[in-house]
Amino acid sequence: MYKKIGIVGDKDSILPFMALGLEVVAVTNEMEARIGIDRLAKEAYPVIFVTEPVAQMVPETIKRYDNVAIPGIILIPSNQGTLGIGKERIRENVEKAVGQNIL
Repeated sequence: MYKKIGIVGDKDSILPFMALGLEVVAVTNEMEARIGIDRLAKEAYPVIFVTEPVAQMVPETIKRYDNVAIPGIILIPSNQGTLGIGKERIRENVEKAVGQNIL
């Protein structure tokens, strides 16, 4: 069965992902970001990539999906580079799962 993957971010950062068949949601503000993430989650996208700048705009929306299995929210750098938020989030999740920082 085909699983859908979505990505939410600024237009310049996410448009190349269209070629890979991802559902692309371009946003310019906090309201659009919140609506886009919630829509993809409601439509049962198991994986949603969110650019780090967008994640900074809507931390409460990202946090709402932290304790559910689906969707998995993965933070990725924008076309401007990384803010380190995604890497820190992975480190925290690994530490929570393993009991110590192994990264």
